[in-house]
Amino acid sequence: MLPILYSFRRCPYAMRARWALLQAGLMVHWREIELKAKPAAMLEASPKGTVPVLVLADGSVIDESLEIMLWALQQADPRGVLEAEDSAVLIEQNDGSLKHHLDRFKYTDRYPGASKEDHRLAGLVILRSWSERISRNGWLLTDRMALADAALWPFVRQWRLADAGGFDADPHLTPLREWLMRFLDDPMMQRLMQRADPWWPGGIEPIFPADAIAIPMDQPLFHLALESDWQDAVKRGDYRVSTRGLSLEQVGFIHLSWQEQVQATFDRFYADAGAVLTLRIDPKLVSAPLRADAIHTGVLFPHLYGPLPIASVVEVSPFSSLPAC
Repeated sequence: MLPILYSFRRCPYAMRARWALLQAGLMVHWREIELKAKPAAMLEASPKGTVPVLVLADGSVIDESLEIMLWALQQADPRGVLEAEDSAVLIEQNDGSLKHHLDRFKYTDRYPGASKEDHRLAGLVILRSWSERISRNGWLLTDRMALADAALWPFVRQWRLADAGGFDADPHLTPLREWLMRFLDDPMMQRLMQRADPWWPGGIEPIFPADAIAIPMDQPLFHLALESDWQDAVKRGDYRVSTRGLSLEQVGFIHLSWQEQVQATFDRFYADAGAVLTLRIDPKLVSAPLRADAIHTGVLFPHLYGPLPIASVVEVSPFSSLPAC
């Protein structure tokens, strides 16, 4: 049974929760809501009445976006987002000070006595400090994405939507703009922002992500591996190559195939690669999440959102001798 996610497409808190679910290779029942007509089932699960709300299969409820992110990434964290320390300070600054100024800058008429310009300037001080961090590290904390990056970017996006001209013209924000575009230009962004009609009891309840399906556990999966990569994996105890020349950490998942897809994968990526092995995988022996995702052509391919255990590979053979099921 899948968890249930109550969400609102444009809410930055809901966006970062959905981002983490995508990253972790998870699927949920998706209940998009109308803010002016919140469903009784959501309010029963979380009386505070804000999104996102995640109802787990056992009935327990997570109704804070950061806690949903942590729950998802604890299931699978293929990019190592949780490995960097010190994210908490920046997330607190974002969820506190920046959000305070953002609301009063973007929606000044909702806050009697608020000065739009004062809140714009105060918010820019914070944004410029983050931009300076990125100029030094490439990301907010280190040279790789951390939880802070994942938690903050929807709010920076919202600030830019409120003042695109000023945001794009500010030379102090150049590193921050480039950082933001890494998220916005990622193909995952289209999946993150898919539309759904508001949910109502008894109505259609789509899956999120909408272009994914669960992987049957009774069918073998396959992966093509360079012989040298497989030898390294055997020594280490797990396999961490996504596809030829790219790591799990770089891509966020390991590309797999169903048997009928293996030949096309070889022709496209491995025809000139030399010694190529076919790994036959028992999906029941895999611990990280498996999800079939649609590529740009609409074709579904199975993906593993974590390392491939050596013990899950039940047969290794040269590509030319792919075993029959």
